[in-house]
Amino acid sequence: QRGDILTTKQWYQRRVRGDLKGGNSEWRQKLDTQRGDILTTEMKNNKCKLAKWTVSSILAGADLLKFGYITRSMPRSSSESIGHAILSTQQFIPKQFAAQISLDMNNAWGILRVIVDKCMQLKDGKYVLYKEPAKPILRIYKVPQNTFEENDDSDVDQD
Repeated sequence: QRGDILTTKQWYQRRVRGDLKGGNSEWRQKLDTQRGDILTTEMKNNKCKLAKWTVSSILAGADLLKFGYITRSMPRSSSESIGHAILSTQQFIPKQFAAQISLDMNNAWGILRVIVDKCMQLKDGKYVLYKEPAKPILRIYKVPQNTFEENDDSDVDQD
């Protein structure tokens, strides 16, 4: 059986000028009794990420798509050295999960076709495809040809 394992991490509320910002409830307390609510909240807040994972699983021919609910062991620290705890996992059949999140593969292929057609109309060059955060907008920017290329001459002395 082939499967993809993906994780979603709890985002902690933070105090900003005295107000709580965020909106996630404590997964540790609610995961066992309200797993559906937590998944629904993740679908609302991370729809693009879940859709991307689902499409990837379908294209890879995975039999299962497994989500892991992960939280920091010490939530008040942002240090990378602090461990994480796997609270729970949940598995789905990718095509069934796609239906659950209203993901239509025909629509996904149609979107790809529009992007490819648009790119084919562009002049030769190097471009960046950028999705506006929190907006359903894709932008294409032309960038200089040497953008994103590492300079191998960085360790050579220049006199």
